[in-house]
Amino acid sequence: MFVDQIKIEVKAGKGGDGMVAFRREKYVPNGGPAGGDGGKGGSVILKVDPGLRTLMDFRYHRIFKAKPGQNGMIKGMYGRGADDMYISVPQGTTVSDAETGEVLGDLVELDDELVVAKGGRGGRGNIKFASPRNPAPEIAENGEPGEERKLQLELKVLADVGLVGFPSVGKSTLLSVVTSAKPKIAEYHFTTLVPNLGMVRLDDGRDFVMADLPGLIEGASQGVGLGIQFLRHVERTRVILHLIDMSGVEGRDPFEDYLKINEELKTYDPTLLDRPQIVVGSKMDMPEAARNLQEFKEKLAKDNTLPNPPEVMEISSLTHQGLKELTLRTAALLEETPQFELYTSDVEEHKVYTHEEEAQFEISRDPDSTWVLSGAKLEKLFKMTNLNHDESMMRFARQLRGMGVDDALRQKGAKGGDLVRINDFTFEFVE
Repeated sequence: MFVDQIKIEVKAGKGGDGMVAFRREKYVPNGGPAGGDGGKGGSVILKVDPGLRTLMDFRYHRIFKAKPGQNGMIKGMYGRGADDMYISVPQGTTVSDAETGEVLGDLVELDDELVVAKGGRGGRGNIKFASPRNPAPEIAENGEPGEERKLQLELKVLADVGLVGFPSVGKSTLLSVVTSAKPKIAEYHFTTLVPNLGMVRLDDGRDFVMADLPGLIEGASQGVGLGIQFLRHVERTRVILHLIDMSGVEGRDPFEDYLKINEELKTYDPTLLDRPQIVVGSKMDMPEAARNLQEFKEKLAKDNTLPNPPEVMEISSLTHQGLKELTLRTAALLEETPQFELYTSDVEEHKVYTHEEEAQFEISRDPDSTWVLSGAKLEKLFKMTNLNHDESMMRFARQLRGMGVDDALRQKGAKGGDLVRINDFTFEFVE
């Protein structure tokens, strides 16, 4: 089975907690703080593996968690940082945030790597909080939480040349003749259910990768048939071979087929029609093929839907007619055609910076009259607070006051003695 789209969850490792400790050595009175910092949590990194061809492995393993950093230790010893977690993906994988749709990266080269979740930094031990005013602090930080993300992985076949056309026009047969690929071939529509790749090697030493994509039908760009699942694979191809059945055995008009497929490509992505396209008249060994090809060329000459009319070549995969000429012409077009950038936009994005900061916290109230504090920055500070030491709690209270939480609670109507909750921790509001 071919899998070209999958959703996974990744969670980077939490940083190790800082340590509260003091020197307890003979003949060293008042030795001072000696708690070390925690180690960094492991990050989650996607890396291209040339041995993979599909996203099949992710069907059975969709949640990935990196290891946390080691806690700080006595005598000022730092905790060990956790190793990063590497996840192998096939070449040609596009990674995006499943919740926002933001494209995070495109893994197309063999050595490409992408950090998708960054590990949390280690919490500071009490050595870092020592000062002339407080030479023996009982304060330490917990490790920073690691990033969590839901990702959409999308595999787009890496091919130089893409074969497009209606079902049963001879794409799989052509691929099997000019390459060593062995696609399934049968006399019914949608024999090809997954993209097939093959390497074309010419006598002059040139070579290129050709992809046989499942047949498109009218409405494919709106989700009809199998085509929408594989139109995305055309995006990476530099040259399009548009196969059209000239035999007429199914009673279809070759020129109408040509217009319909181009319309599907245009609807999916208008830039696809800017790519070099060769119209390949297939099955030219059939009796009516020559007459149908002549009529097709006459109609094409009158067509003005494309700024540059495509070149027309004729082949027969059965008799090998025209195959050498087609592959040589395709190789020449590839040499003239640069790589096409993905995800470009005519509208330049601008980020506007203002003096107003985003809200750092939110205040709501439960039915039992408990005030509830939430917000990414506030919750992060809470998770990094060591609740086992009074000085750490007092520091957290000062941080809340500095963020304006106390004043905001008063404005909402909070009174002394009211209960306030952050996550699962509840405390009393003091005026």
